[in-house]
Amino acid sequence: MPIMLAPLNEEVKVVKILANEKIKKHLESLGILVNSKLTVISSVNGGVVVVIKNGRLALDHEVASKILVA
Repeated sequence: MPIMLAPLNEEVKVVKILANEKIKKHLESLGILVNSKLTVISSVNGGVVVVIKNGRLALDHEVASKILVA
């Protein structure tokens, strides 16, 4: 499921990233990789705020829609 549909405050695992190489490399530099674990703490209008490695990241709808989690 896309990350913006993930349940709030539950740890999920990234299973696929459907983005081009430039966006994948940017997400990788932020710690978002396939098999990484993160927690969605807010989801509003398709954008999400996630906690990953004790840091918080805000992702807009365009980027969030390309991250699939389970």
